[in-house]
Amino acid sequence: MPRLLAAITLVLSIALTFLVTIFCSIPIITAGIVKLILPVPSVWRSVSAFCNFMMYCWCEGLAILLHLNPHLKWDVEGLEGLNKKNWYLLICNHHSWADIVVLCVLFRKHIPMNKYFLKQQLAWVPFIGLACWALDMPFMRRYSRSYLLRHPERRGKDVETTRRSCEKFRYHPTTIVNFVEGSRFTEEKRQQQRSPYKRLLPPKAAGIAMALNVLGRQFDKLLNVTLSYPENNDRPFYDMLSGKLTRIVVRVNLLPIAEELHGDYVNDKNFKRGFQLWLNSLWNEKDAMLERIAEKYKNAGH
Repeated sequence: MPRLLAAITLVLSIALTFLVTIFCSIPIITAGIVKLILPVPSVWRSVSAFCNFMMYCWCEGLAILLHLNPHLKWDVEGLEGLNKKNWYLLICNHHSWADIVVLCVLFRKHIPMNKYFLKQQLAWVPFIGLACWALDMPFMRRYSRSYLLRHPERRGKDVETTRRSCEKFRYHPTTIVNFVEGSRFTEEKRQQQRSPYKRLLPPKAAGIAMALNVLGRQFDKLLNVTLSYPENNDRPFYDMLSGKLTRIVVRVNLLPIAEELHGDYVNDKNFKRGFQLWLNSLWNEKDAMLERIAEKYKNAGH
């Protein structure tokens, strides 16, 4: 793509993203204020439905954004059998900010609107925190091991925060999304964390274990999603905005949630060890899949 056209596409993409986000976020923030003023269950349910609709509109705007990529190709497998009336726990590798756009656009017509695990600190960011709260995003509070050694009375509070965030999802079909690596993948992070994987960071099991513990058997399936940008691996989000993203590869594995995945992750050491082994085995398979995808498209675009 010529540089001038890429620059024009970048400006148009940023402008479109801002316009769509403002158009959708103002009604969501307004609805959040109503939700604060009127803490009535029927009002909250109506607000949640309205906010989900506005988020769907935002996803449609992002879909238009992707159409600014004239040569973009999708390679997707595994969307069969999904239903907007079901409850899903979606886990995914995290490579770029583009991941959120891809998940929103790809799944918007197949499963209930995505709810992302967010750090508790975001709840206090002006406007953003209120919008996320209105959208029923689950907030997580994580304490480091060193902090808990200094403040043992806080042990278990992070679990309680996650539990309260997830309770509301008992009453309507929901998709809870967790990027279980905790942050976006970079080679530097991989080395710092001594990751045993070539293309992934080590997974953090606590969040999804707690979600399964809270919602129990209400989840119908686990969606194990693998994302890759084999021809734009270095900076996929920038390439997406500038119209240079050429291929998005998505693999969706719909997995049953076995009985042994329900348990007390905090207090049961045997369950914790078994849950971590299960998740690590998924990550081994995901790492191998990313290797196969990279090999398949190794010479593409050259």
